[in-house]
Amino acid sequence: MAPQGDWRARFLGGLDDPLRDFADDSVGRDLVIDMSGVERLDTVGAMMLQRTLRACERNGDSGFVRANEAQAALLEQVENHLSPCHVEPLHENAFVAVIRRLGVGVVDAYYAAIEVLSFVGLALATAGRVLLNPKKMRWTSTVYHMEEAGLNAMPIVGLMSFLIGAVVAYMGAKILSMFNADIFTVELVGISVLREFGVLLSAILIAGRSGSAFTAQIGSMKIREEIDAMRVLGLDPMEVLVLPRVIALVIMLPILALVAAVLGVIGGGLVAATAMDISPALFVSRFQETIVINHFWAGLIKAPFFAFVIAIIGCFQGMEVEGSAESLGQHTTLSVVQALFLVILIDAFFAMFYLEIDF
Repeated sequence: MAPQGDWRARFLGGLDDPLRDFADDSVGRDLVIDMSGVERLDTVGAMMLQRTLRACERNGDSGFVRANEAQAALLEQVENHLSPCHVEPLHENAFVAVIRRLGVGVVDAYYAAIEVLSFVGLALATAGRVLLNPKKMRWTSTVYHMEEAGLNAMPIVGLMSFLIGAVVAYMGAKILSMFNADIFTVELVGISVLREFGVLLSAILIAGRSGSAFTAQIGSMKIREEIDAMRVLGLDPMEVLVLPRVIALVIMLPILALVAAVLGVIGGGLVAATAMDISPALFVSRFQETIVINHFWAGLIKAPFFAFVIAIIGCFQGMEVEGSAESLGQHTTLSVVQALFLVILIDAFFAMFYLEIDF
């Protein structure tokens, strides 16, 4: 083999495939490469020649001849760097892929939890600073969000709670009638709606309605660089955007939970009157006799905690939005998912806590 001319990278684009074909056809043969016709040589050309030689040589008779001192030194230099690169498989092992994704998810969840806790600390510090200087409190914004996040959500929360109470009563009517215990539907509706369904349904609806709205509103402001403009003007986004939303939701969610509990009981009572021949008077009398006030407080106590988590997650995800509509959509989805997860987690914690203290 006698290469000719200029063997530098810029002139070798069309020679790679022919050299590989030549090497495939010459496997197992002795190859002598005459370097006398090579005018200029760089590392790319030397690498291609060394690769071809290694692919073809069978014994010690192969090699380079008539190479000048510079060419010989370069060929010797690249000879030790011909190890093939590791090629990732196109489809990795399914089990390994699952484990890898699980590990990445755990690490991401850890860092996300740290960031959320930092945001909670910042929000509490801002609340303490505003408490010491009430003039900084933005009451107009707070009242506006109380209306938007709470008052305007009351119809849908009330309707859903009414229907849930009716569904629970229907389920009780079907099961309890098998044991001639229809009257215990009152306890079923009262305890389930007051302790769980009223406040939990309200929190879920608010997380999907208002929590996502918080993320979309703040995220849109982040995209339009309005939050940066606030900082330039000397305004604290935590005081202007986050704190009014948190306070508004903490105030309004217990009210929504109260309305949901009342309408849920009314829905259950209506079904009991129409499907089980339990008159409203009997339903109310039985309700007063068997349902203690602790069940009502057990549900209502959870509402401020749910509200705080929903508002914090909604505002945090809004602050995390970057400059694109895709990022806004992703963080809005994350806001709802994380808020619902934390609401259910807190509800489970309260259930275990109430069980331990017999409340």
